[in-house]
Amino acid sequence: MSRKYFQVQNLLLILSFLVLPVAIQSSPEAIETVLRRLDSKRAPASAQQSAAKGVLSRLLPSHVRSFDFTIVSRDSCGGVSCFVIKSHENSSRNGPEIIIEGTTAVELASGLHWYLKYWCGAHISWDKTGGTQVASVPVPGSLPRVKDGGVVIQRPIPWNYYQNVVTSSYSYVWWDWKRWEKEIDWMALQGINLPLAFTGQESIWQKVFMDLNITAKELDNFFGGPAFLAWARMGNLHGWGGPLSQNWLDQQLNLQKQILARMLELGMTPVLPSFSGNVPAALKRIYPSAQISRLGDWNTVDGNKTWCCTYLLDPSDPLFIAIGEAFILKQIEDYLLLHILADMLITEYGNVTDIYNCDTFNENIPPTDNVTYISSVGAAVYKAMSKGNKHAVWLMQGWLFYDKSSFWKRPQMQALLHSVPLGKMIVLDLFADVKPIWKTSSQFYGTPYIWCLLHNFGGNIEMYGILDSISSRPIEARTSENSSMVGVGMCMEGIEQNPIVYELMSEMSFRSESVNALEWTKTYSRRRYGKAVDEIEAAWNILYQTIYNCTDGIAGHNHDFIVKFPQWDPSASILLDTEKQVEMQMPLLLPQNRRFLSQEKISDLPKPHLWYSPEDVIEALRLFIDAGSKLSGSLTYRYDLIDLTRQVLSKHANQLFLDALAAYQRQDARNLDIHSQKFVQLIKDIDELLASDNNFLLGTWLESAKSLASNPTDRRQYEWNARTQVTMWYDNTELLQSKLHDYANKFWSGLLKDYYLPRASTYFYYLSRSLKENAEFKLEEWEREWISYSNTWQAGTELYPVKTQGEALDIARALYNKYFN
Repeated sequence: MSRKYFQVQNLLLILSFLVLPVAIQSSPEAIETVLRRLDSKRAPASAQQSAAKGVLSRLLPSHVRSFDFTIVSRDSCGGVSCFVIKSHENSSRNGPEIIIEGTTAVELASGLHWYLKYWCGAHISWDKTGGTQVASVPVPGSLPRVKDGGVVIQRPIPWNYYQNVVTSSYSYVWWDWKRWEKEIDWMALQGINLPLAFTGQESIWQKVFMDLNITAKELDNFFGGPAFLAWARMGNLHGWGGPLSQNWLDQQLNLQKQILARMLELGMTPVLPSFSGNVPAALKRIYPSAQISRLGDWNTVDGNKTWCCTYLLDPSDPLFIAIGEAFILKQIEDYLLLHILADMLITEYGNVTDIYNCDTFNENIPPTDNVTYISSVGAAVYKAMSKGNKHAVWLMQGWLFYDKSSFWKRPQMQALLHSVPLGKMIVLDLFADVKPIWKTSSQFYGTPYIWCLLHNFGGNIEMYGILDSISSRPIEARTSENSSMVGVGMCMEGIEQNPIVYELMSEMSFRSESVNALEWTKTYSRRRYGKAVDEIEAAWNILYQTIYNCTDGIAGHNHDFIVKFPQWDPSASILLDTEKQVEMQMPLLLPQNRRFLSQEKISDLPKPHLWYSPEDVIEALRLFIDAGSKLSGSLTYRYDLIDLTRQVLSKHANQLFLDALAAYQRQDARNLDIHSQKFVQLIKDIDELLASDNNFLLGTWLESAKSLASNPTDRRQYEWNARTQVTMWYDNTELLQSKLHDYANKFWSGLLKDYYLPRASTYFYYLSRSLKENAEFKLEEWEREWISYSNTWQAGTELYPVKTQGEALDIARALYNKYFN
């Protein structure tokens, strides 16, 4: 596509640019039109049945002949999506015993999962959270029969959405096809039919911008590095961690084609990216009269424009629609080529999707609150989509309405939400599990929305959840007056943690009534370990009422002192009522609607979030340890045991840290030494614990990053990206840590020993020296030394183990006896 093409298009668009009118269809009618259109684009029934059989063969290869899959129409399910489970009339050891019917392959896989859970007591979770438990499934020929002619499970709402726009960076960034195949299988089994598909888009953008005569070299400072692509895509930063090699671009595009092909075979509707106005600086050179502005700073320490202040093309500029259209068309072109190369008929699928994500003003405030301007922005974004695909539906994360709630009042929200035809925008109520926007916005003023669980920030590892909210509030939202809810979704920033939360949330896409969360938790524990164990059930009863019953409205972001070490001068502030404060562990209160801390002020000591009685959870840990002999060899038990022990010890460390600070302020050198040594030793002990399970190893993260590299230069860059994301995250100076330091903190063996431990040890050394010399605490000296160490570690290449060391139960028992018995 030439520059001349764009110039001609600009002239035409200047004459034709209009704000789109709101359609007169009601919300249900509009959504039904979308659903019918998407149904017509699905893979043939035979392809979907084969895909469902593939999921079964990878999950339970011994039972491939035991299940028969059949695609049925929505009409046969009462006009909605459903699955049917029934026993085969003439079952045998070598033939089908269970028949599963479903409206798509996702429903077939969901029906399989439902049967395995509720008839066979099986459990399926991510490998990094213990994996599957299928030992409870009877051998072929002995599968439990489904009584009364079978069961029918309908979806009360059409969609089960999956992913946050940053999940691709916090969790998926280093995945190959083998790992992606497992994830897509997991999605299908959980009933996910509307997944985000963002991999490889930089290759598409490269083609679009090079058609505009922007060079590959000029794009080097536009794309972020592999671990920071999510924020470069949103226009928060540019160039950080880059540039991207051509090897990366080609590799990721090929991976995306594999991802999309499998999603389509399973009957999923992938959500592809669209244009939000984020452009390379070089566009100003090529189009000097274009309305391009520079955004403000996003979390650099000193406004360094090397990384911050990206360029935004104004939606009112005709070039905006031309670029947006080109991006949609270029994706269609590439993905249609995919079908040709795979020997498929293009008419089998047509365009791969009608649903596109675009997030305007992500963590940025519009230049004006004028509703005409805001409406024109929305209209332009949608027009760019619809020019590329006339059936396009805009899916938007609703985070901005929470994050910048002081700006997005009713007039501004309505201006954006009603700038497109009804049914052509779907909003993700991203934080509905804690801060639902649908309640305060009259159901998003009639715009269809998806009730979402956010739950996790930065891929942090912490046991946390609100099971009662998950089990009832989606039902409350769907059945509320004038509800415009059209789905449920999971929008966590990072995955592979708290499997109980995500299994229950996934189930809610098939639940028409609230679930008794306590009873559900009891059956969950039996499925997860393959049998009923009294101690385990008692422990999970405690965990349900404590860790998984957070009702204080604080986001589940781990700020425990081990992994989120405060930059605090205890000689400049008084730690008031230390013992009382330690006992109560007041929750960390963030600035207005922020989910990360800005640079801590010298007088502020952030407090880790604690919403339950530690003594109760210590008792749950005792019960877990006592059950160890009954669950020998269970990987799900091992993971949960380690995670629970880590949780208990980490909260204990918070108290030790505060005790050390209190001793310092009393000028009690002896007790400062005692408590600081205990804190440091606890880091070593937790590191040893985590080393006993390969799901808690730094080495696996680093090696997966390096495995994608095709040359030594890429290898070093990928490792630096991987190390930096989980530590300093963003830029720093000699004296100022990144504002996002520890945002993506992890409890991983290797990271504790070689990163968090030296940081704490150095801090305590300076505290101790201050008392010995009767001098002020040298905060700046510690900061300088620590930041230098961090930057050196980020650039390091030392190897970390990828195999386990030690026996988890023995280590957990020893640590329990050491600290709590």
